[in-house]
Amino acid sequence: MSGWLTYLEGQTRQEVDANVLCDRRLMAVKAVWEALRPLGLGLREAEQVVHARYEVLGERVRHRRPDPLDVSSLAARAAAHPGRVAAVEALWDGDTVHDWFVLLVAVLDNPSGEGHLATVHQRLDGPPPGTAAAEAGQALAHHLGVPFHFGSPDVPDDEAPRWRTVRSRSGGP
Repeated sequence: MSGWLTYLEGQTRQEVDANVLCDRRLMAVKAVWEALRPLGLGLREAEQVVHARYEVLGERVRHRRPDPLDVSSLAARAAAHPGRVAAVEALWDGDTVHDWFVLLVAVLDNPSGEGHLATVHQRLDGPPPGTAAAEAGQALAHHLGVPFHFGSPDVPDDEAPRWRTVRSRSGGP
């Protein structure tokens, strides 16, 4: 996969490495993909090129700390979003680099939408991401006095029913 790297112009390669060193994986993938897409590079291959750069740069990469999952940190993030929190929801997502992970979001009313609370990856010596997200999400929902929803807590499924969909089918308010 590193063969693609030779096709990058020097400035683009420096941009990619700068993004990797700051642990901005998506920005690095975007730079690789935009530069090499005309040559036939797909998104998956761009992710693999960036993953290879992470391996080469190794300990020099300033990895981001995992998102905090304690109730006070999550409640502060929820309060920072516009609108009232109507529910807390966990949903699966994934990519070729991180495998499956769980997003915790605040489902918002007035204005309607959702706000990111945390991304839960597999942690060394930690519970699976679904378990960690469910525990943190339930604790936050209890703290806020709102429902918690996780459409597929035991099996990764990025097409599991969402809270608004389930609520509207059940005739909820």
